[in-house]
Amino acid sequence: MKIITINLPEKYLDAIQILNDLGVYPSRSEAIRIALHNFLANELKMYKDLDESSFKMLMRSKSNKRT
Repeated sequence: MKIITINLPEKYLDAIQILNDLGVYPSRSEAIRIALHNFLANELKMYKDLDESSFKMLMRSKSNKRT
């Protein structure tokens, strides 16, 4: 695993700490890993569900926003 640094609003960190304190997650890192996993699973599913022409149009749109 790699270590990264992220900046979170204090409200997010407080909520994650509450979940940790309640024993829902064993650590803040694990809570963030699970949240990120769920986010990526949803996002990747969206991409997988797009037909090829819609996917290409979306990718062109994203690359135009970067410039």
